[in-house]
Amino acid sequence: MTNPDTRPSRRMPAWAKVVTAVVLVLVVLFAGFALAVVPSVKELFGTESHDRSGPTLLKSIQDMSRYDAASGNFQVVVDLDKDAKFLPDAIRGSRTLYVGAGTVEAYVDLGRIGEKDVKVDGDRTTATLRLPHAQLGRPALDPDHSYAVSKQRGLLDRLGDLFSDNPNSEQAVQQLAVRHIGRAAKDSGLTTRAETNTTEMLQGLLHSLGFEEVHVSYGS
Repeated sequence: MTNPDTRPSRRMPAWAKVVTAVVLVLVVLFAGFALAVVPSVKELFGTESHDRSGPTLLKSIQDMSRYDAASGNFQVVVDLDKDAKFLPDAIRGSRTLYVGAGTVEAYVDLGRIGEKDVKVDGDRTTATLRLPHAQLGRPALDPDHSYAVSKQRGLLDRLGDLFSDNPNSEQAVQQLAVRHIGRAAKDSGLTTRAETNTTEMLQGLLHSLGFEEVHVSYGS
């Protein structure tokens, strides 16, 4: 007599599991082979760019009162490594070597000089000026001399690039380059050089106006 509660087992046979695993491995290997051997797939389905931008509008004008007294040129090699938890780098991860070149301006804000900061004797032969300390501008990355040396990406990252609107974005390494250049500028003595150059400029200017002695100091 057959027990009505007896049902056939729905567990996947061992041979079916093996076949499924083999198929998955072949799919991954084929995808990696296609990306490595046929890099023109993206170009085949790529798009063309057409500049249909409207006219550039002037939003505002700002009067500048600062004297750019020194400029530093910097270069840094950024090594950015991104790893994924529980996945090998060959599957998910990236490493980018990027050479970032940029400049940093050092300036003195002459607009902060008040009446009490400028003293002239009665004979107009001696002038004493007190200026604010020199400051550093924001690092400006030079796109013509900044470039990626190498890019290593995992299989999933490469697949994502095929369907991404902004493949191989370098924004992260560019931001790191700007940050490192800014830190290097602070330790370079660029502001000291700017104050020296500003002093020489003002002394030469005032001497040409008839002042015999020109004293320049800096303070907050």
